[in-house]
Amino acid sequence: MNQTASKKRAARRGFTKALGDIYAVLIYSIFYIPVAVMMIFSFNDADRNFFWKGFTTRWYGELFEFGNHDLWESLAYSLVIAILATIISVVVGVLGGIGLKKFKFVGKKFIDTMIYVPIIVPEIVLAVAMLIIFMTIGVKLGMGTILIGHCTFCIPYAVVTIKGRISGDNETLQEASMDLGANRVQTFWRVTVPSIMPGIMSSAFLSFTLSFDDVVMSNMLAGASQSTLPVLILSMNRTGVTPDVNALTSLIVVFMVVGMLVSNGFTRHRKKKEAKLIAEAESAISAARSKM
Repeated sequence: MNQTASKKRAARRGFTKALGDIYAVLIYSIFYIPVAVMMIFSFNDADRNFFWKGFTTRWYGELFEFGNHDLWESLAYSLVIAILATIISVVVGVLGGIGLKKFKFVGKKFIDTMIYVPIIVPEIVLAVAMLIIFMTIGVKLGMGTILIGHCTFCIPYAVVTIKGRISGDNETLQEASMDLGANRVQTFWRVTVPSIMPGIMSSAFLSFTLSFDDVVMSNMLAGASQSTLPVLILSMNRTGVTPDVNALTSLIVVFMVVGMLVSNGFTRHRKKKEAKLIAEAESAISAARSKM
């Protein structure tokens, strides 16, 4: 009886694992098949992406020709806005996350609650509201208005991400640092920032991605002279997106994947270095105690 019951449990576990694997394959297929199709069609020997005509690499050559200056200008425009939004969001996120986590002040509960509003409210609502404000006070639409709009939804994500990374161990390390003679500035840069660095990196990648691929806010707050890359690609949908856009976005995907792998490599190297330093410190403490 016991063997029969164990076989049935093993069969159920195997069936459940198979269903989980199938579900994971379906989910990842939904995520990555469109990206794979886009990268494949960047080698399509056709002027439009309606059907496959043949293999070619000419679109990567035409991508770097002078005729594609609008595409490169829009890419540079998007990168500048995304980098600035990321820097501002990370700085405000670090200060806001530490302040909301460690300190008590009047209105803390209200701010802690309202920080989730830009995350919950649809982006079109925020975009229309900011457009009305800028038109009312007479602000000219352009890079500045887009940057402000992007920061409104990037900063909350950064604050929430970094705030979740801060734990009680940080306070213990900070107290130990100041007990050993470090001032608050030294403790902040040498103890606090390294301890929350995974949260900082996560918020930076998230803020950059949210800003770089934003369409709604960028379309509403953009000026007449320039547009971001997603807005430019959106305008191409009326006539059909050309394969040179697929080539550019494929290069962006490759660059982001390489950047993620490099970041993960640095993280693993840092953890190994920290583990080695901790082991050396423990061995030194053990040796000192044995001598006593």
